[in-house]
Amino acid sequence: MTERQWQILLDCVKLKEMREIPIALIVDSPWIPGFLGISHTEFYAIPEVWLSSYFEIKRRFPEVILIPDFWIEYGMAQEPSGFGTKIIFSRNSTPSIEPIIQSADDLKDFLKRVKQPNPKTDGLMPLVLELYRYAEPKIKERGEKIKIVASRGPFAVASHLMGVSELLVAVKLYPEEMKKLIDITKKLVIDWLESQIEVLEDIEGILVLDDIVGFFSEKDYLEFVHPVLKEIFSHFNFPIKIFHNDTDNPVSYRYLPDLGINIFNFTYCQDIKTVQDLTKGKICLMGNVPPLDVLVNGSEKDIKKSVEEILKKFPSRRGIILSAGGGTSPGTPERNIKALIEAVENFG
Repeated sequence: MTERQWQILLDCVKLKEMREIPIALIVDSPWIPGFLGISHTEFYAIPEVWLSSYFEIKRRFPEVILIPDFWIEYGMAQEPSGFGTKIIFSRNSTPSIEPIIQSADDLKDFLKRVKQPNPKTDGLMPLVLELYRYAEPKIKERGEKIKIVASRGPFAVASHLMGVSELLVAVKLYPEEMKKLIDITKKLVIDWLESQIEVLEDIEGILVLDDIVGFFSEKDYLEFVHPVLKEIFSHFNFPIKIFHNDTDNPVSYRYLPDLGINIFNFTYCQDIKTVQDLTKGKICLMGNVPPLDVLVNGSEKDIKKSVEEILKKFPSRRGIILSAGGGTSPGTPERNIKALIEAVENFG
C-alpha cells in the first residue's frame, strides 16, 4: 500500500469530506490466479509468482486500494490448519477443508483433546510468516508497505472445523461447549494477528472476516458473538479496524459501533442508506456493488447504474468507500473493474 492510499483510509475512518470517492476491493486468491492465468498452486507455492501477481494487479488498477493488500493466504485454510484439519489443494481453485468435528454431538469429546494452536509452529501459519519475512523488503523496494494484517474470524474458523450446520446446531444443543470452542478460536485469531504484526514492520490496521456472524439471531448474536468480536477488536490499538461480513442479515448492524471497528464491508443485498442509519453514521461503509451479478456478469451499463444508485442513496462524501458488496469474485474481468473506476470518476 502506498502512503497516499493509507492516508485516504485514515481520512475515510475520520469521516472527512473526500474530494474523490475512494475505491477499494478485497482481493485475494479466489480471484487473482484465474485473472492472471496462473494456477492456484503456483500462486501459493512460488514467492516470486505471488509478488509479481500483486505488482501486476496494482499496475493495472492504480486507482483501487487493495484490502488488506499483499495478503498471504491459502483460501481459508491457514487458521483451521492449526488444528490439524486436512487441506486439499487444487491447481485451479482455492483449497478445500475437511471438518474434524463430524457432528455437534462430537463437540464435547473434541474439547477434551484439542490443544490451543500456536501460529508460530502449527499448520500453514508458520509458512505464511516466513513468506512475509521474505516479501516485505521487496515490497518496500517498490515504495510500498504492508499496513494491514488479516484473519478469518472465530466463527468462520469454527465453521471449518465442524461445518456451518453443525455449528448452528451446537449453539442450540450445546451452548456451553460451543462457547468453549469459540474461546479457543478467538484466542487463535488474536494470536494469529499478533504473530503477523511481530513479523512485519509497519502494521497499523487489522481486517477480520467472518460471514458466519450473519447466521445468528439478534439474541444469539448478543450472547455468543458480540462479546467475542469486541474482545478481538479491543485488543488492537490501531487506527484502522475493518470488519467483513457479507451475509444478508442486518441484526448485528446496530451493535457494530460498539465493537470499535471503523470500516465495515457488507452485503450488496442491504441498502447502503439503511446500513448507515443502523450504524448511526459512525462507521465508514465499504460497499456495495453486487460482486457476481454486476462485477462478474454485468455490462458497463450495469456497473454504471449500480454505482449511481449507491452514491445517490449516500449523497455525502464522508464515510464511504465504493467497493464490492463482498470480496472480488472469481471471474471478475478487467473491463468491469475499469468500468467501476470510470463510473465513480464520472459520477455527479
